[in-house]
Amino acid sequence: MNIPQFFRFTVKQMWIAGVFGMCLLLQGCGLSEAPVLHPKGPIALAERDLLFTAFWIMMIVAIPAIVLTLFFVWRYRSGSKSAAYTPEWDSSWKVEMVVWLVPAAIIVVLGTLVWQSTHKLDPYKEIASDKAAFKVQAIALDWKWLFLYPELGVASVNELAFPADRPLSIEITSDTVMNSLMIPALGGQIYAMAGMRSELNLLADDPGVFSGRNTMYSGDGFPDQHFKAHAMSEADFTAWKTKVSGEGTPLDAETYLELHKQSVANPVAYYSSFETGLFKLILRKYAPIVGPYESEAAELICRGAA
Repeated sequence: MNIPQFFRFTVKQMWIAGVFGMCLLLQGCGLSEAPVLHPKGPIALAERDLLFTAFWIMMIVAIPAIVLTLFFVWRYRSGSKSAAYTPEWDSSWKVEMVVWLVPAAIIVVLGTLVWQSTHKLDPYKEIASDKAAFKVQAIALDWKWLFLYPELGVASVNELAFPADRPLSIEITSDTVMNSLMIPALGGQIYAMAGMRSELNLLADDPGVFSGRNTMYSGDGFPDQHFKAHAMSEADFTAWKTKVSGEGTPLDAETYLELHKQSVANPVAYYSSFETGLFKLILRKYAPIVGPYESEAAELICRGAA
C-alpha cells in the first residue's frame, strides 16, 4: 500500500509529538494549584492517596500495553526485514494466562481496595478527635449556599467559617434542584437533594482559606455558585462570630423568602439569627412528615405559615 509522504512518521517523530501534546495539556491543568493533589486535611489526603494507588495499579496493564504497541509499530514497520511473518500462529497458554489472569487480579485488588476505602472514608463517619465536632447546616439555593450555625445561632451566605482545631460536621440539603457541595482541599463532594439529608465530615490541618463550590450543574448561575471556607484559629473565629452577630440581620420568614429567589454571584451576607428548626422545616417541604418528628415539624410549618 502506498502511503503519501506527508503521513509517513518515524517512531521518534511520534514520540516527540506525543510528549509535546502532553506538555500542552498539562500546561492548562494548573497541577501546582490543584487542591485535590495538595490536600489540607486528613480526609482529602486519604482520598488522594487512594486515587494514586488505584492509578498505579491500573498502570500495571496500561504501561505494558503502551510499550508493546510502540514495540509492534517499530518491529513491523514498513521495510523491516527482521520481523517474522507467521500467519498461521496459534494461541499460547502462556499469553492467555497473562491476558486473562493479570487483569482479573487487578480487578480483585481494586475491588478490595474500594470496598475497604468506602467504609474507611464514609462521609457520615465521625472523625475521631478529643474535641466535639463543630456542626454546620448547609442549604443549597439558586445559586448560592446558605450556612446555618446551630451552636452560634447565626447564619451566612457564600461563606463558611469554622474552628480549625475541631472536626467539621456538615448537614446538607437543598431548597431547589440537586446540587453537590465540595471543598476540594478538605474532601470529596456530597450531593444536596431536596427532601433528603446528607452529611459530610471534614477536618483542616491548619487555619486557612479554601475554595468550595457546587459541582452539580444547576442552571444559569452555576459557574458563580462558589464560596470560601475559612478554617480559623480560636481568636479569629471568636472575632468572626462577633462580627456576624453585630453586622447581620435576623433571618426571619420574610427575609428567607427573599433570599430564596434566584440570584447570580450573590455577595457574602450575614444573619445574626435564624428561625429555630429552619433546616428541618426545609426538609419537610419535600418529604412526608413521619416518625418522631411529626408533631414538631407540623408545629414549625404552622409557625412559618403564621
